[in-house]
Amino acid sequence: MSFEALALTWFVLEGVLLTGYAILDGFDLGVGILHPFVPRTDLERRISMNSIGPLWDGNEVWLVTFGGALFAAFPEAYATVFSGFYTAFMLLLVALISRAVSMEFRSKMSSPAWRRFWDWAFFGGSFSATLLFGVAVGNAMIGVPIDPNGNVTGSVLGQLGPYPLLVGAMTVALFAMHGGLFLYLKTEGDFQQRLREWMWRSWGLFMVLFMLTTVATVAFIPRATENFRSFPWALVVVVGTILGVANIPRCLYRDRPGLAFLSSAGVIAGLVALFGLALYPNLVTAAGDPSRSVTIFNAASSPKTLGIMLVIAAVGMPFVLTYSGVIYWTFRGKVKLGEHSY
Repeated sequence: MSFEALALTWFVLEGVLLTGYAILDGFDLGVGILHPFVPRTDLERRISMNSIGPLWDGNEVWLVTFGGALFAAFPEAYATVFSGFYTAFMLLLVALISRAVSMEFRSKMSSPAWRRFWDWAFFGGSFSATLLFGVAVGNAMIGVPIDPNGNVTGSVLGQLGPYPLLVGAMTVALFAMHGGLFLYLKTEGDFQQRLREWMWRSWGLFMVLFMLTTVATVAFIPRATENFRSFPWALVVVVGTILGVANIPRCLYRDRPGLAFLSSAGVIAGLVALFGLALYPNLVTAAGDPSRSVTIFNAASSPKTLGIMLVIAAVGMPFVLTYSGVIYWTFRGKVKLGEHSY
């Protein structure tokens, strides 16, 4: 396999890992975003946390694998990203750690104040992590200032422009909708019925933000659609994503939440695919001077490294997918609290 083919293969595999993380940890984060608002009693909040209890840590492995693969396959891109987003990455780690700590600590004491604190920490970590993910995508779309040495310049506040914040808000609404659909599948009774209203609200908010983000992208980032001329099949992804968005309320109206959840997962996959198509062949787009952009070709490791990694991925991925499938099958069905529940 040629160097160009190996680099392109790993670009696609990175997209697959990012898609897996966005779909799987997306509903984890969505459950956390809804946590202070939908559950009304301590029992319902415990059910909410236990719906993702056996799954969340395995879901985050996809993010760890994505980062490790980026470091090994595209070290120049990894270095460039960390040069300018180190503070954002540290904030992301704090947010993700606070979610895990909240789940472990919440039920250690029966004090209402203690549990309320960890409930809001769970929400804060989930909301902040989701917002940061969206802001990162927004900055990747508009491009970042890169100096001749490949370092990202600029401040953290400079990364919080209107477009990145818009993408961040859309991501929060998307994950809230995705998490609400998952939680609906895992609950029953009054709690489940109350979720219906929130699913409609989150879908409506996502729909508005999705349309605004699409208009802003087409209007202010013209290069985002340039690859559609080279890859006309990409229009299938666009149409599929739009149909997925439209199918969610249709399934909710027909009381088919399972299909609505699958449609939500399809929407996330479609958005990640469109993000990759907009970036290609860049991994980090330079604002102002396209010649400084970090691409999949000038940032990739040696062909031998990429080839060895591909063999490892081919051997290891079936085990990962099998393990994930077994875990989801084992913990299928409605949430039942037990002796070791959160």
